Amino acid sequence: MQAAVLDPLAPAPRGLWSGHGVRVRRRRGPHRPHSARNTLCAARFCVQRQGELLTVEHDLTPDELCDELAVMLAEQLVDTGALQGQPEFEMVFTGVVRSTVDGGLPAWLRFYRNSLDKLENDATAFAPIHAWAAAQVAGHRVIDLGSCFGFFPLRLARHGIDVVATDLNPSAMRLLTHVSERLCRPVTTLACDATAVPLPDRSADTVTALHLIEHLPSEAVDAVVDEAVRLARRRVVIAVPFEDTLRECYGHIQKFDLARLAAMAERLSARHRIIAHAYDFHGGWLILDRR
Repeated sequence: MQAAVLDPLAPAPRGLWSGHGVRVRRRRGPHRPHSARNTLCAARFCVQRQGELLTVEHDLTPDELCDELAVMLAEQLVDTGALQGQPEFEMVFTGVVRSTVDGGLPAWLRFYRNSLDKLENDATAFAPIHAWAAAQVAGHRVIDLGSCFGFFPLRLARHGIDVVATDLNPSAMRLLTHVSERLCRPVTTLACDATAVPLPDRSADTVTALHLIEHLPSEAVDAVVDEAVRLARRRVVIAVPFEDTLRECYGHIQKFDLARLAAMAERLSARHRIIAHAYDFHGGWLILDRR
């Protein structure tokens, strides 16, 4: 999940957030059925379209703000056709966070604390992926490619790893900088393309790319993996989802299975003279080690 491409900390009225033709507000009081046309009521959301304006009303509480909001939005609003495309999905995601807690940074801090608590206490579907990835890290310096919100770099920082989080979205990296300071989990952030990271060869012991390459066109997949190998002194750790149907609202455009990862491992082993192996564990993994 990417933060919407706008300032996630911009001022907003209490209980209301809007931007780029999307308005999100938190409902106060019980749900009242809507009779207006072009309105859909789901379990926790009501969505209405009026011309080019999309309005989403919700009743989420601060305790419910976490990264699992993505699944809730996908199931209740994307699968029902109420949201169309990744940009709307990301705008509504941001709007729900910002309209639930007053103030930009307090809202995101609540979101981050809730998300990290679930991820680090095995209370979310993604928790085993982060735990397994952390166990694969070799050495004490890590570069994480496509960090998005930066939950994995924050996990590593908690355990004293020197970590650089990178992402193409500068707003996401600015937000992560603010959050990491206040959580006392120091993370260096770098806004850049994962195919051209402005750091020297072998800058980190381990380079990670967790659920990144499924977002990329085919030519960029190889470029990112080559860049990860360039940056890594010892190991590259790549994780991907195995999906029967691509989740376009998450920005997924590549489908992976174990056969495709195994073919990549064989090709990368020959090209870079490294040891590469692929396996299945809550999705797919590609581990690349220097000889």
